[in-house]
Amino acid sequence: MECFGKEIRFRGKLIRIAFLDGEGYQFLEDPEAAVEALRKSGKRIDLFTFIQKLSDTTPRYHFAMEWDNMAVLHITTFEDWMNHQINFKVRNKARKAGKNGVVIREVPFDDGLLEGISAIYNESPVRQGRRFPHYGKELAALRRMKATFLDRAIFIGAFLEDRLIGFIKLVTNEDRTQAGLMHILSMIQHRDKAPTNALLAQAVRSCAERGIPNLWYANFSYGKKEEDSLAEFKRHNGFQKVEVPRYYVPLSLAGRIALRLGLHRGFVGQIPEPVAAAFRKFRSRWYAKRFPGLEGA
Repeated sequence: MECFGKEIRFRGKLIRIAFLDGEGYQFLEDPEAAVEALRKSGKRIDLFTFIQKLSDTTPRYHFAMEWDNMAVLHITTFEDWMNHQINFKVRNKARKAGKNGVVIREVPFDDGLLEGISAIYNESPVRQGRRFPHYGKELAALRRMKATFLDRAIFIGAFLEDRLIGFIKLVTNEDRTQAGLMHILSMIQHRDKAPTNALLAQAVRSCAERGIPNLWYANFSYGKKEEDSLAEFKRHNGFQKVEVPRYYVPLSLAGRIALRLGLHRGFVGQIPEPVAAAFRKFRSRWYAKRFPGLEGA
């Protein structure tokens, strides 16, 4: 459904939670008016949730609030990031791709890019110890997925002998105060050439050239989850944890009960971290056994 020209999506069956499509890449200019519109829409909505921009993290609304977090890199210039925000090891990795013949550049959204992304996605059915959801995705479905926010998207490719081995899709918000890494992935077989580090370096350069002060890369931490390799990658590349207000607005009796009982955090959020960590290790071992040779994927 639409609300003030923005698409609203839903998740959950028992508790139906509404949220803004592309959250973090776009925002509702008047959340209070949006809440009233959703309340009168006639749709079954138990809870509505939204966040504030990185440029304004002081709580502004009277709704129930919890602190969410984002992994944020504050950008002034590319040179400042390269010389002062990362250490020499990360700096060397960012330069390693070029020394190995990898070329990094911004690219247009076209069939060539989609075919290259498809090859990257189809390299392995397993990524980070779990089944990769985009493995085997048809080109038409891939096009629909990558074509979102094209008017504000920046695509960056890593090429080895003119073959795409990694890519980034950056999307800015409407006033260009922040850009988010919507997609970033490289081929496992070329991991030794550090294409992901070089792609991230170009993302910083692309933001700096456009005067975009904040680059964000999803969450810095997820609930009770312990540190992992992705969080380490973010930290080593200069990202910091920035807390932003997240609001939850109950629009039904079920929503009010769910909020009071903490059910809005989902089933996974109720699982103790030692149990969740043990499950993740078991899952990784199971996939490693089922797909030999992909243990590090």
